[in-house]
Amino acid sequence: MLATITAGTISMPPKGTKRKVVASNNGDDVSTPPAPTLSEQLSYLNEPRPFKNPHYAKNSNRRTKNLKTVLTQERERERVEREKRRQEREEAMDVDGVTPDMTPEEDIPTYSSIEAPPSLLPQRRYCDITGLEAPYTDPATGLRYHDKSIYELIKGLSTTAAKDYLSARGVNPIVK
Repeated sequence: MLATITAGTISMPPKGTKRKVVASNNGDDVSTPPAPTLSEQLSYLNEPRPFKNPHYAKNSNRRTKNLKTVLTQERERERVEREKRRQEREEAMDVDGVTPDMTPEEDIPTYSSIEAPPSLLPQRRYCDITGLEAPYTDPATGLRYHDKSIYELIKGLSTTAAKDYLSARGVNPIVK
C-alpha cells in the first residue's frame, strides 16, 4: 500500500481502494487462466478410476426375489441333490450283487434345515420373571429367578400368580 507522509503524520488511502495493476498488452488478447486453488490441486475428482469398469452395463432383465422364493428354491435344490445322492447309492449297490463299504453321508445342516442334530450343551434356564439367565430355583414355588431382588419379589407373589408364571413356562403348576 502506498502511504503519504505529510507534516509528520502518515495518511493511508481509504479502505476499499486497491492499487491498479497495469496489464501489459503485448498485442495478444489471450488472458491467462487463473492458478488452481489448493483444493482443486488436491481433488481426486478428475483422476481416472481404475476400479470402475468402463464397459459395465447393468442387467435390466434381472429381477429381485423375495425371501419366500429364495428359500423355496434352496429347498428344491437340496431335495434334488438328496435324490441324486440316493440314486447314486442305489446304483452302486446293484453292481454284481456286491455292496461296497459305503458310509452314509450325513446331510449337512443348512440355514433352512430343521434336521440338525440336538445340541450337546445342557439346556439353558431362564428367569420366569425377567427372562435373564436363572441360576437359582425357588424350592417353594419352582420358579426360576435371576438374583436376590427377584427372589424377594417371588416370595411376595400369591400362589395363583406363581401358578400363572409356571404355566406360561409350560410346567404343570404344583405350588406347595
